[in-house]
Amino acid sequence: MSGRINLLLVEDNPADADLTRENLESSKILHELHVVVDGVEAMAYLRNEGPYADTSRPDLILLDLNLPRKDGREVLAEIKADQNLRRIPVVILTSSKAEEDIVKSYELQAAAYVTKPVGLEGFGEIVRGIEDFWFTVVRFPPQAETD
Repeated sequence: MSGRINLLLVEDNPADADLTRENLESSKILHELHVVVDGVEAMAYLRNEGPYADTSRPDLILLDLNLPRKDGREVLAEIKADQNLRRIPVVILTSSKAEEDIVKSYELQAAAYVTKPVGLEGFGEIVRGIEDFWFTVVRFPPQAETD
C-alpha cells in the first residue's frame, strides 16, 4: 500500500501498547499509530467525538477483547453495525485463547484473530507478521463517505 497507514490500537495494557509501538517504529512502513485504552474511547475516536473530533479514520484496527468500560466484543459489534465504520478491518489481538471468543469474533466479522504470545520476542514476531501482511499484501477498502 502506498502512503501512510493509519492504525488504531485499542489496548488497556500499557506494556503491550508500548511493545506494539516499539515494534512498529522499527518498520520501514510509513504509519501513524493512535492508542486508546478502552472501548468507550475507541468508539469516541471512531465517531470523531469529544477530544477525537479531528482524528482521521483508521485503515486498520488492532482490538483487544478484554477492555474496561466496554469490552472488545461490544466494540467489534458496534463497528460492524455502523454503516460508516464496517469496512474498516479489525484484527483481534488478545491474550484470550478461548474457543468461544475466537468463534464470536469471527461471527462479528473480525478480519483475523491473533493470540498475544508470552514474551518479548514472540510479541515482536506477531506485530511484524501483522505488519508484513496487513501493510504490504492487503489492499484496504476506500473510506466510506460520512454525513
